Amino acid sequence: MRAFEVSARHQSFSAAAAELNVTPAAVGQLVRTLEEWLGAPLFHRAAGGRARLIPTEAAQRALPEIRAGFDRLALGLERLKGENSNSVLTVTVSPAFAANWLLPRMDRFQAICPDTNVRLDTNPNAVDFVSNRIDIGVRYGQGSWPGLAAEKLMDEEVYPVCSPDMLRGTDRLKNPAELEHETLIHDLSMDGHVGFPTWTAWLQKAGVAAASGARGMKINNSAAVLQAAIGGHGIALARSVMARDDLASGKLVRLFSGIRFCSPLAYYVVYDADHAGLPRIRAFRDWLMLEAEGGR
Repeated sequence: MRAFEVSARHQSFSAAAAELNVTPAAVGQLVRTLEEWLGAPLFHRAAGGRARLIPTEAAQRALPEIRAGFDRLALGLERLKGENSNSVLTVTVSPAFAANWLLPRMDRFQAICPDTNVRLDTNPNAVDFVSNRIDIGVRYGQGSWPGLAAEKLMDEEVYPVCSPDMLRGTDRLKNPAELEHETLIHDLSMDGHVGFPTWTAWLQKAGVAAASGARGMKINNSAAVLQAAIGGHGIALARSVMARDDLASGKLVRLFSGIRFCSPLAYYVVYDADHAGLPRIRAFRDWLMLEAEGGR
């Protein structure tokens, strides 16, 4: 069955042999044995021997189930191996979430799970959990990703922040209307996400008449947005989860705290439901929830 699946995927006995570390003749013999047992061909074979192997219609219908079966077998073997001392947990998060929230807290996870080695995948785009062998992740959105279970981790608020140096010795920024005369820093990292708060929306919420909020500095990374504000380059519309530690340390100051603007998007812990029972995934999920609860 494995010889058949690999040959169908590569459409070649030679390529399948390279993956299985056997000879092409051995792969061909295994497939022929399966065909003899079934009493039906599995591939259309062209003359000459070098043409691509094309699965028959019946084979194409069966392949998804066969592949799913191999995936289940792999999961079963992983559970049989258990949580050995060299277990690796692969976590996918955005670069900004890793830098501003996860990494500053990772020592606490390592303290309670010292035998789990964490591998961070900080691809800014959503990755496929199966092909990239991802165990668990944190995603920002409306809570629905095909093929993944999602549990809300944290809600988020947005508000203006700036460097404390911008406020020293001045009477600036006592009223939201004054923002019309300041350099605004825009977070473009969530462009394309319906409902993600913008400066224009925040200014309208604050009652600033005819506010456009379109001018200023535009950055496509949330961590860099905050760094620009810390450096005194303008006023950022910050995401509360990302800005929390910088506010606590005094690197940033929140402006106009009486104006509440909650984002319709939130952070979710995501994982393949079939793998949820693995101890290392369960431990990391529970730890994330506790960390989020402690920050509220």
